[in-house]
Formats: sequence, C-alpha cells, structure tokens
Amino acid sequence: MIVIHSLSGGGAERVAADLSAYWVQRGYRVTLVTQAAAGADVYPLHPSVKRYALGTAAFSSGKFSAIVANLRRVWALRRLIKRERPTIVLGMMTTASILSIVAARGLSCRVLATEHTHPPSQELPEMWLRLRRWAYPQAAAVVALTSGTAAWLKENVPGSRVTVIPNAVRWPLDNAEPVLPPPPKNGRYRLLAAGRLHPHKGFDLLIQAFEAVARYFPDWDLVILGEGERREELQDQIDTAGLSARVSMPGRVGNVADWYTQSDLYVLSSRVEGLSNTLLEAMASGLAPVAFDCETGPREIVRHGIDGVLVSPPEDDEALAAHLSDMMAHREQRVAYARRAVDVRDRFSTTRVMALWGHLFEDR
Repeated sequence: MIVIHSLSGGGAERVAADLSAYWVQRGYRVTLVTQAAAGADVYPLHPSVKRYALGTAAFSSGKFSAIVANLRRVWALRRLIKRERPTIVLGMMTTASILSIVAARGLSCRVLATEHTHPPSQELPEMWLRLRRWAYPQAAAVVALTSGTAAWLKENVPGSRVTVIPNAVRWPLDNAEPVLPPPPKNGRYRLLAAGRLHPHKGFDLLIQAFEAVARYFPDWDLVILGEGERREELQDQIDTAGLSARVSMPGRVGNVADWYTQSDLYVLSSRVEGLSNTLLEAMASGLAPVAFDCETGPREIVRHGIDGVLVSPPEDDEALAAHLSDMMAHREQRVAYARRAVDVRDRFSTTRVMALWGHLFEDR
C-alpha cells in the first residue's frame, strides 16, 4: 500500500505512480491511497492498481482543528489498512509517512517512510517535526533519495534505520497531456529549465543570470517549463529586464521529452533539491547540464567536468552566469558533456533502483 497526500503533480507523486505500475506488473497486489480526491490526479495509474481517496485533505484553520483532522486521517487510513491487509505500507513524503506509521501501529504490516526533499529546506510546523522524531525510529526503514539527506536523518532523527534509494530515471519518456510542441528554433539556441514556479527552484536567480549574458549571446533564448505561484512575479522580472522576447514560460507540458531533445543546454537553478527528476531526464535525453551545487541532489547526479557543470557557490547568480556563458560559447564542450550525460540511463536505471527496493522488501 502506497500512501501519499495527492497525485496532483510533483516529483514524489509521479514516483508513486511509477512505483505502483512497476510493482503491479510484477505480480504484487498494489493499493494507492490519497487524502485528496481522485479528481485532482495529474498522473494516471496502471489499471490494476487499486485506488482509494480518503477525502481527508481539508485545510485546517487552527491547531485544534488540525489535530482533529489528523486524527480523522489516521482513523480512516487504519480502517483501510485493516481491510486491505497489506504486508508493506509505504508512506511517500514526511506527513504521509508519519500518518502511515501511526495508523499501522500494532498491526502486522511493515511501514517504510520516505523523504523526498532535504529536511532542512522543509517548512513544517513544529508538531510535525516532533512527530517525525518520534515516528521514524518505529518504521521498518526510512528511505532517503540522497546520501546528504541520509546523513541528516541519522544525526537529527536518531534511531531511524536509514537507507538511500534514488529515483529511477524515466527513459524513454512518455508523452501526456497537455501537449505543446516546441516552436521552431530557426537557427537559434535554446537554454531549457523545468520545474514548479516556486522560490526553491531559483528561477529568479536564473533570470538574473540570463539577463547578465543575454547581450553577449543574442542567438540564445531561455525557456522555463512549469507552473506555480511565482508566475506573475517571474513574468514581471522578465518584463522589467526587457527580455520578454527571449525568455518564455509556456507552462506545464506533458511532452517534455520533445523540449529536451530540441534544446541545446539544460540549467538547474534550484536553491534546494531532493533528487531532481528533470535533471535526470534532461541528461538521459542527451543534454549537458549546468546546475547549482546545492546541499543535496545535483552533486549525486552530475559528474563535474565530465558530464556537466556544478556551480558553486549555490544561489550566486553571477557564478551561474559565468558558467552558462562558458557553456553557451563552447559547442564542443556541450557536445562532449552531453555524450557522457546519457550514462544516467544506466547509473539510475529502473533495474538498479528497483533491485534496491527489492532488497529492502526482503530485509526482515
């Protein structure tokens, strides 16, 4: 049983859909449970995956109502666990992991918790931080995406049995709705970024960096794929910089594979990351990457000077501009890095990653 808040978009949500499809195709009985209604789903599930929506995702207006809401979530999930009788319950992300541990308390199933972001970057109420310290040591295992997150958990949530299992790279990528074909480049070059329009993704820093180099590379354009709450602010920044003809934000696209293959360089400007799915996908598609060397994530994917560039210090738009300028100016270097970047198809292959999950399932 996989437990997650919703399937309404995001890296962990897509991983949940991918994991459920993989396991059901290999003979497991798989149930996926969300608090949110199924009508909000962005990612389709394999038809053999049993789907439950608890309908417990209502917003809480105060501390007391939050406690009541979480008790309802635990009770609803516990009833479902008793009825479905899974051997393993997998919580996806912090709150779902904690709720799963509490709901399964005293039952015969094993509970696996997962962290999909680096905990210091999370904005969680103190109640959830305390619950994590209490709950995670009771889980059969806590899965981190990166060694950096694993080290943090071992230090800050003592007693947790932590293991590292990265996300598998999706390759080849499937197309989904909405489909938006990339416009013809007409001899121009395309710098591509993708992700939720959120402060963590650092697109404001990316726009500043591109503004600094745009005059020197008049045949390059920047495209930022994704949707989110920072759209208006970012568009204002683009307009103020006079870059509206060269920087575009088409929104969320389901055919991102077409954009990867029709771009010339990938950039990850994140302030914080777990393990970036878009970075893995871009490299698997044959794009050389330039990425901020934030605390976790990119350094476990990009081999600096071999298949891409890690920019240090992170959050420094001038350093990002300098490295982008170097890559944009040297086509031979982009091609050489891109040729090696596709190694992620093997380094983060589904076969390798699912073998790690298999070992964890069998480890008693």
